[in-house]
Amino acid sequence: MGKRQEKVKRVVLDTNVLVSALLFKGKLTRLVELWQKRKIIPVISKETFAELTTVLHYSKFSLSNGEIRSLIEHEILPYFEVIEVVRTVKGVCRDPGDDKFISCALSASVDCIVSGDKDFCDLGQYRTVRIISASDFLRKLD
Repeated sequence: MGKRQEKVKRVVLDTNVLVSALLFKGKLTRLVELWQKRKIIPVISKETFAELTTVLHYSKFSLSNGEIRSLIEHEILPYFEVIEVVRTVKGVCRDPGDDKFISCALSASVDCIVSGDKDFCDLGQYRTVRIISASDFLRKLD
């Protein structure tokens, strides 16, 4: 018998997880390897992408426009599935800014949202979408 074919997980990565994976050396860097090897397929919407680009422009990261463009062109666009939000939710999360991630996840029927925000992770699940911490997500993949 051959190896069992594992289903590729489609996930929404919260901006804090995505920025950490892209910019900092640490355990979340493994996410970059996972999407490059097509072990996971990160899903992004126009709304979640807008938040990512806004955050990448924060002065604390000291990224030039060219560096941001390079990250987007080489690490995001080739690997991420861009979806159109067709199921919008409002008022689900304590932080209204997190609702766009649930809308993205529901619209794309992903396996889960991966977040580094304890408040968001405490929600646990909304309808069919699980919300889990990055460390729990990586542990489950091992």
